[in-house]
Amino acid sequence: MAGTLTPAGTGATQQLGEKRLSVVDAIAQSVGFMGPVFSAALLIPLIVGAGAAGKGAGIASPLAIILATFGVGALGWIIATYSRRIHAAGALYDYVTDGFGKRVGFVAGWLYYGCTLLLASGIVVVVGGIASGFLSSTYGLNIPYWVLDLLYAALLFAVLYLGVRISTRAQLVLVSCSALLVLAFFVSIIVRGGHGGNSLRPFEPSASADGWSGIFFGIIYAILIFVGFESAANLGEETANPKRAVPIAILGSVGVVGLFYVLAAYAQDIGFGLNVVKWTTSPAPLFTLGAPGDFGTSLLLALLNIVVILDIMAVGIGAAVSSTRGIFAMARDRRLPRLLAKVDRHRGTPVNAIIFQVLLAVAFVLLVHLAHGVFPLNGAPEFFPFFAWMVGLGGLGLVVVYATIALGAVPGLWNHTNRAGLLIAATLGFIVAAGGVLGSIYKVPAPDNQWIWYVVLWVVIGFVLTVWNVAHESHSVVAVRSAGAE
Repeated sequence: MAGTLTPAGTGATQQLGEKRLSVVDAIAQSVGFMGPVFSAALLIPLIVGAGAAGKGAGIASPLAIILATFGVGALGWIIATYSRRIHAAGALYDYVTDGFGKRVGFVAGWLYYGCTLLLASGIVVVVGGIASGFLSSTYGLNIPYWVLDLLYAALLFAVLYLGVRISTRAQLVLVSCSALLVLAFFVSIIVRGGHGGNSLRPFEPSASADGWSGIFFGIIYAILIFVGFESAANLGEETANPKRAVPIAILGSVGVVGLFYVLAAYAQDIGFGLNVVKWTTSPAPLFTLGAPGDFGTSLLLALLNIVVILDIMAVGIGAAVSSTRGIFAMARDRRLPRLLAKVDRHRGTPVNAIIFQVLLAVAFVLLVHLAHGVFPLNGAPEFFPFFAWMVGLGGLGLVVVYATIALGAVPGLWNHTNRAGLLIAATLGFIVAAGGVLGSIYKVPAPDNQWIWYVVLWVVIGFVLTVWNVAHESHSVVAVRSAGAE
């Protein structure tokens, strides 16, 4: 028997659109937010050992990614289990509320959706910069990056406003086009045997120069390439069969993208001849391997640039879908200004939350352009340090919420699932998430070493707001609990 909790004062204007999304749409949301091509191109080197700490899994990076996939899978199992009971736009906010109560739940939502706002906005800033550089170097077209940023912001608004199905299908097209081409390229490297032939060494712990210590340090960074896997849960209200579609999307996306990452790491590993120095000193390993030479051509390099841009655009859409749904849900619960809970009566989309997201992104674009970069450039284009800082800060905040969900799952799901499995998943999920937090702050140089303090400040503000809102506390407006699923 299913019941819907709908407090007094909830009107039709605070309900999202019809439940029309399918399993495919939910998968597109999770995979689109993760951005597998972007992560494979620019983030896997951190697992290898290109980070500020100078330590990583080295040649054994594929093994580190396999282990990280199991750890993220444990978090996925927890979130999938929750998604069978609670179907809400502010899913992760409701999950923490279920485990730790309304005040901690609000702070988790405040942090989680604040970070997705930053991620989506930071991507708007960078996507025009990468596209501008590509158009200039390849076709001689000199279009200012901020102009392209504003065009993408307009496109983002249109995609979000016209309906979530448009958003998820846009992500599906962008991710499919980019991932299939890059996957084919990685497979071609593997078929050719890279430099020196195929090898099992990338899957042997002894291949890491620092042994298991290096592998576990690589896992710390590996969790960051999975950020966003849980975002399908935010579409619970708009999905036709959320008890089936959302768990499939979450667990399926972790498995499929995890396999993609393993292939990507292995192909790069043998592509550089199992040479860690060449791999970690390459500014962009995917482009290095795709350049004219043993594995690439000028045409392939151009195509790889295009698909990375497409994948970044998909990440931006995925992050914005999550942020707008979360802002809407918290405003509907009277935790944020009511104005942000307005839904377009024709489209069923959270129009004011969408406007807020896009205006914030535009403000960031103008700030970076007019200030000629907010952070020290050190030779980088003015848009890139700001983007990197936003992504690092946003990723750290999300991983903190993952750790909170893992802990809160024990009391929240204790009477709703297998307890032994729950304890194993919660322990493994917390360890992996805590490792991700460590990887975001350990030996990180300035100004990125300030991330943790901004997260702490944001959490403190969240707790202050819980005191301010204490008289208006209410449970999620549309949290749907199915006794049959419990």
